[in-house]
Amino acid sequence: MTVNLLGLDAQSMERLFAGLGEKPFRARQVLKWIHKRGAADFAAMTDIAKSLREKLAAAAVIEPPVAVSEGASADGTRKWLLKVDGANAVEAVFIPETGRGTLCVSSQAGCTLDCAFCSTGKQGFNRNLTTAEILGQLWLANKTLGGFGPARPVSNVVFMGMGEPTLNLDNVVPALRLMIDDNGYGLSRRRVTVSTSGVVPGMDRLAAECPVALAVSLHAPDDALRDELVPINRKYPLKELIAACNRYLKRAPRDFITFEYVMLEGVNDSEAQARGLLGIAKKVRCKFNLIPFNPFPRSGFKRSSDARIRSFAQVLQRAGLTVTTRKTRGDEIDAACGQLAGDVADRTRRKTVRLSEVRA
Repeated sequence: MTVNLLGLDAQSMERLFAGLGEKPFRARQVLKWIHKRGAADFAAMTDIAKSLREKLAAAAVIEPPVAVSEGASADGTRKWLLKVDGANAVEAVFIPETGRGTLCVSSQAGCTLDCAFCSTGKQGFNRNLTTAEILGQLWLANKTLGGFGPARPVSNVVFMGMGEPTLNLDNVVPALRLMIDDNGYGLSRRRVTVSTSGVVPGMDRLAAECPVALAVSLHAPDDALRDELVPINRKYPLKELIAACNRYLKRAPRDFITFEYVMLEGVNDSEAQARGLLGIAKKVRCKFNLIPFNPFPRSGFKRSSDARIRSFAQVLQRAGLTVTTRKTRGDEIDAACGQLAGDVADRTRRKTVRLSEVRA
């Protein structure tokens, strides 16, 4: 059985090469060819002996996901639908900004958590993505957008696409390690962000194994509302979540937690609810990222007005907190936050249940 080298971090690559009777530095050479130069053909690796290239061709492949469609919006945002197997496709989004380019990657085909305002969760869940399928999104984006030279188009990666990354750490952590490895993509740890809905054991494991930047989907100032919007809160309520955030910061003492907060009209956007967040901010070093809700069919929610978002932000800012409001990008191609839906063979039967409810 051949192995996809896109899915091997440095340690795994060295183990593979040891099994082939090769020295560790050869593994590092191949890592650089794949992730720094974008090679997908062993024949292109001209500084590696022909005999080793032949061994690799017999034992391994370099196979990124296949893009079955691509969309582009007027603001330059690009979205790819990527086939990962015969039944599932996931989405990745590139967001260009002045001085940086951010790639939003998926970690699962679908999602089990079913957050109320997220299109991905409404389609159910099929499986975790492999490390090669996760890392392949970054490889493909760089290849498509201009190559692997010194000024690579992707400078930041956020795990904010389809899926809950902390429920797939066996595959996410090796991908993270390749992203920050000098022989891989060489990204700063602070330029790679994992977003979680608050899976406390996963947060603790990530802190121990690869503490990159952390964003937490908060979306409510209290347990009662968060139970409705983010159902995982029923298992890991705010007290446990905040404690996990502080444990995470012990591993990265100069960092802060980014609390993401989707703005839903009449649901979580009052000034009283903004003041409720101040109590959380007193307990953990953090900043807030306000996200205008991005609509999708039958969501049942509306986006807060610009004026309401501004007044909400001002409550936090007057208390001395750092607050950003995310600019909506790519919404006309359904590439905005919360809109990614892909094509998932749902093992939870969630889509089937909803269709029957609609018919009723």
